[in-house]
Amino acid sequence: MPSEAPQLSVVLCTHNPRADYLDRCLVALKAQTLAPERWELLVIDNVCEPALAARPDPSWPAGARIIREDALGLTPARLRGIREAAAELLVFVDDDNAPAPDYLEVALRVAAEKPFLGAWSGACEPEFDAPPPAWMRRYWGHLALRQVDHDQWSNLARSPETLPCGAGLCVRRDVAQHYLMLNRTGQRSFQLDRTGASLVSGGDQDLAACACDLGYGVGVIAALHLTHLIPAGRLTLDYQARLAEGIYYSAVILAFLRGSERELGEYRVRWTHVVRALLAQGPHRRIQLACLTGRRRGLAQVAQMARA
Repeated sequence: MPSEAPQLSVVLCTHNPRADYLDRCLVALKAQTLAPERWELLVIDNVCEPALAARPDPSWPAGARIIREDALGLTPARLRGIREAAAELLVFVDDDNAPAPDYLEVALRVAAEKPFLGAWSGACEPEFDAPPPAWMRRYWGHLALRQVDHDQWSNLARSPETLPCGAGLCVRRDVAQHYLMLNRTGQRSFQLDRTGASLVSGGDQDLAACACDLGYGVGVIAALHLTHLIPAGRLTLDYQARLAEGIYYSAVILAFLRGSERELGEYRVRWTHVVRALLAQGPHRRIQLACLTGRRRGLAQVAQMARA
């Protein structure tokens, strides 16, 4: 660790990662153009077996810290990273992400040039292990894939056009601390993130939306690029249906936690939604029905939380 506090903390949360994907991520981080003394790498070992510290690996960037977090789940791992981070800017990277060489340099530049932004990310481009089926193209957003042609931002916590994604998410320290407070005080008793094999999601959106809680904006930046490594198992209809159900289930709960009555109303399942799903062709029928199942499950969970 350098004698002075780093300007940027990279938080890499991982649970039993694919070795070649993790290696690609670490190689991409080692290749960053930002001078090594200006940033730190915190690798949060979230119940990996065997533990990451027991795996000799020459690809670790110099000065990387491996921190064991024994509470299973991406949320506890992120919270541990926030508590351990020393910098004023945090960048969250997944173990299947390969950031472009200038990712950290651009992230710091955005922090300086756009002080009104509290959270931002960029383009997320795919690298598939196998060619994806043609029908899946419309669901690429479910895999956090995103093209960004120009910068966009707003002060709307739930606008899909400007809300950053978790892959390469950049947040200011006070935004991350606000998210930590919400969890510490019990205002986020429901984990909106992956836990083991669960496909629940949304914690990254909640973290980014904390920027708006503090009066910042959120945005997407065209100059930020990373590659999302996608295994063949995520291209199957079974996985895509499970993923769609988890995404919509989580979205309903997040709307409730963020007090969005309008958005909650939009998730109510009406007969027209069911008819539209049943009329869908091929794999789209199963995925649309899975979306409706997720919405129903989410609304049932919200009703239970409201009674508690």
